[in-house]
Amino acid sequence: MHPTTLTRVLIAGAALAALAGCSGGSPHKDQPAASKSPVTRSPQRRAVQGLPGMPPVLDQHDLYAADRPGRLSPVVRDFPSRVYVPNTESDTVSVIDPETYEVIETIPVGRQPQHVVPSWDLKTLWVNNDKGNSLTPIDPKTGEAGEPVDVHDPYNLYFTPNGKYAIVMASLDRQLVFRDAHTMKVAKTVPVSCYGVNHADFSLDGRYFIVSCEFSGELLKVDTEKMKVIGRQKLPFHGAMPQDVKISPDGKKFYIADMMADGLWILDGDTFGKPGFLRTGKGTHGLYISRDSREMYISNRGEGTISVFDFQRDRLTKKWRLPDGGSPDMGGVSADGKVLWLSGRYNSEVYAIDTRTGEQLARIKVGRGPHGLAVYPQPGRYSLGHTGIFR
Repeated sequence: MHPTTLTRVLIAGAALAALAGCSGGSPHKDQPAASKSPVTRSPQRRAVQGLPGMPPVLDQHDLYAADRPGRLSPVVRDFPSRVYVPNTESDTVSVIDPETYEVIETIPVGRQPQHVVPSWDLKTLWVNNDKGNSLTPIDPKTGEAGEPVDVHDPYNLYFTPNGKYAIVMASLDRQLVFRDAHTMKVAKTVPVSCYGVNHADFSLDGRYFIVSCEFSGELLKVDTEKMKVIGRQKLPFHGAMPQDVKISPDGKKFYIADMMADGLWILDGDTFGKPGFLRTGKGTHGLYISRDSREMYISNRGEGTISVFDFQRDRLTKKWRLPDGGSPDMGGVSADGKVLWLSGRYNSEVYAIDTRTGEQLARIKVGRGPHGLAVYPQPGRYSLGHTGIFR
């Protein structure tokens, strides 16, 4: 996403015990190579040997098996349902009650908050104050903000799948900063040669992750355990600006939104070869998986639409247009899977969209420059960061 910096990370990554109780083409080509359905079973597939310390993969054919409707971890079960909206130009977080569609609180935070990020252990929401060089913790049980933690250039924040490290995406610093999940002490700073690192997602086994470099139009492949860049490639489109990254439910492909190419790059993360491309709409930006793992919602910020991609059919099946236009950006899906929440980046508003019909349920005024909003709580055993990538 853009404005100015990249990430910083912080985490309260804690006890695994807390989890135990948890129940190639070119742009404008419209069809990618065929992929299998997320629910297709491949008996010959080997057992997943995950990153050391990572919770076991529940279903190797569906990474999002823990994210079914209402399947809340005991850690978050008593948290009130809220939508937290960071307003980059107002230096605040608007808190929305999803039942009434009303802003019930406005929390002052540091300068230019970019994303609200659930911690690995699900207990804390971290507001990434990019230009403020800090993280503001919010207790999702009480809604109270705590003392900011000094972190330089925290554009975005991720967590290793084993909960050991937080990874700060330091966009302008051109670094990936790994920090101890408990002490927040820097464990390793990884300089990167690309510019504008900002979004990522992890492989099925958690052993590597793919990173988008917005301002240089590149992708990185990073070894999670070694904390080392092991691959780099330039996207085959002049002026490419890759944004959000999501892995397919079957773990075989990564989808990377590109707001200048107006579509999705489709990458085999294991081989890290030349990606395919699927056009979706102007200003392709955010990617969100449905609660049944069958569809992916794609926000097209430049044209006020949301495209729907069907994993089993391997194609786009719907396009929803916001009435009166808008600039749908980042967000998340409600715990029951019925509502897609997206910030309206250039319209100082938030959209609630029915995931069955595409109907706009509400348009809510918030502060200026709303960006990486978090719907919380959501189902899942642990968080990998961003606005909520749960496994």
